[in-house]
Formats: sequence, structure tokens, C-alpha cells
Amino acid sequence: SDTSMWRHPSRAEEAAVLQRQIAVETIEGVDVTDDEASSSILLMDEPGHMRIRGPLAKALYKRVAKCKPLIQQVVDEKLDALGERAQFDAMAGFALLVPIDAIARILDVDNTRLREFREWSEGAILSLNPFRTPEQHQQLIAALNALSSYMHELMAARRKDPQDDLVSDMVALQAEGAPLSDGEISNNLQGLLIGGNLTTTDLIGNAIWLFLTHPDQLAKLKADPSLINGAVEEVLRYESPVDITGRIAPRDMEVGGCPVKQTQSMLMSLRGANRDPEIFPDPHRFDIARKDAPHVAFGGGTHLCIGSPLARLEAQVALPAFFARFPNLRLADPDAKPQWRTLPFFRGLKELKVTV
Repeated sequence: SDTSMWRHPSRAEEAAVLQRQIAVETIEGVDVTDDEASSSILLMDEPGHMRIRGPLAKALYKRVAKCKPLIQQVVDEKLDALGERAQFDAMAGFALLVPIDAIARILDVDNTRLREFREWSEGAILSLNPFRTPEQHQQLIAALNALSSYMHELMAARRKDPQDDLVSDMVALQAEGAPLSDGEISNNLQGLLIGGNLTTTDLIGNAIWLFLTHPDQLAKLKADPSLINGAVEEVLRYESPVDITGRIAPRDMEVGGCPVKQTQSMLMSLRGANRDPEIFPDPHRFDIARKDAPHVAFGGGTHLCIGSPLARLEAQVALPAFFARFPNLRLADPDAKPQWRTLPFFRGLKELKVTV
């Protein structure tokens, strides 16, 4: 479909458009069933969307509500692994590792398969790069096929021997009558993994960078740890991990004075919407005590990011622990410009060198 790029005219109009179907790439060459290939909740509006999203959200949110100790354990392990290093890359050494291992624990991936799972997860993230090379595309196909096979393997195992994990929760709901196929469960668990790993990595990494470049805000958080929830929301608003997102027009419409035809794709700047001065007073100021800041970092409406509670929880656990472990942390080169990753549509650092 045709694509038009527009800078948001207002936060309100952009929030309305965000409720529409998401525009994403269809990847050829993945060896999955038809129902699995077409079942992503990202691609669905009603009536099919809530048929799948409802049970997945029910299971995921119930799981998130009790997994804080699990995430704390993952965070502590990653901090312990950094040891007594005088300098390290906070992205590769911490922010990248926490989300992958957290979702692996939530899915109860066997320790003997953890290295493979990490490799598949990192390969699958290439689906978010429209400019991947032919070699990267083959790596992506291999990763998606391996992940799909493993998800089906997990579901079969959990039917025979349920465990305390998200896969067991999903097959239990299926057995109780939720109208979900194995392919639909597999595809959407993979979507949770792919989308959640990258964006949560960038949420944590962006937060570390923001606090190190705004020491007054870090001091405020250390003095009052109860500010952590608001601090995470301000990071999401100020430096959204998803920079630009796409939606498909359900009908001929006008957005911000621009005519948009039915099925036409629209690209929207979430970071721009989150700096709208009509919604956010002094929008270019990073303030963790900011009140009433309804950002759209996770999208909105029907397609609000289903993994947002998990991403928030991981950041809420990871950040206080990180700064408590390294109380004198600072940027290795305070004068260096941040090195942003070149992956389109996303906002995250390639590396973040810090000195303890």
C-alpha cells in the first residue's frame, strides 16, 4: 500500500490513529502453518483481534503480577556477572541481557536450551530491520523457524506435564475452551518475545543514559525510590524506545489536514507526540516527578502494546538495582555524543560505555 509520512499535528489526533491496524512487513520463507502465519494480533483488527489478545493478555498479566522476584533474580545475576570491572558497556553487559533472560524464565526455557533461545531471539529481531542484508534475511528465517518449532515443542511438553510458566497458562486456557490454535499461540508468544526484547532493552538503556546525563534526576530518584514508577514513565515519554510506528487507514479520512485514503499506510512519530507542548508543559525537560503525562510510547487503543506491563516491571526492577550496585557510575566519555542504533523506527543506543 502507499505510504505517507507525516509529523503529528496533535497528540489527540495521533492517539486516535494509533487505534487502527498496525502496518508491518510479511516475511516470506518462514515454514509455518497458515493459521500461524496470519494470526499476529499486530495484523488484526476486530473481530479476530480480541479472540487472540484476550486469552494472551489474561495469562500474561496474571504471570507478570507474580514474577517480580524472578526478574529481580535475573537482574542480580547480570549485575553479579559484571563483577569488579572498572568500565563496561551497559548495553551489552546489562540492558540487552535482562529482557531476554526474563522472558526465558517466564516461558521456563530449559537451561540446556538457553543459549539457543538467546541466539534465536537475537536472530528474530532482524524482522524489525527492513534493510537487512540477504545473509541477515537467511539468519532471520532460520531463527523464526527454530523459534516456531521450539514453541510447538514447549506446548506439547506442557500439555503432558504442566509447569508454572506462561506456556502452561496458555495451553490451559486453550483446554478450558479459549478458541486458540497452537499456531496462534506460537506466533503471538514469538511476537511478545521479539517486540519485547528490543524495546525493553532500549527502555533500560535509554534510562541509564538519561540518568547519567541528568544527575539531578538521578539524585532525586536515589533520595526517593518511590519515584521509580514515574521515572520509568518519564523515560518512556522523553526517549521512547519506539520512535516511529505505522498504521493502516480503515477508510478514507483526514489526519491533521492531510487526506489519507483507505488501506494507505501512515507513519507516525511517537517521540514527537510525546513532546507535544499542548499536552506536556516544558516537554523537552526530563523530569521524573512530572504529573499527568499520558504518553503514547506503547501505542494506544486496541493495539496498545500487550507487553507493556512486563516492560515497565523490568525497568522498575532493573534501574534501582543497577544504580545501587554502582553508586559512583558515570559516562566513560562525558563529551562523546550518544551512538544511536541505525535500526529504523526504533530509538536505542548501540553502546553505552560507563565507568564505575
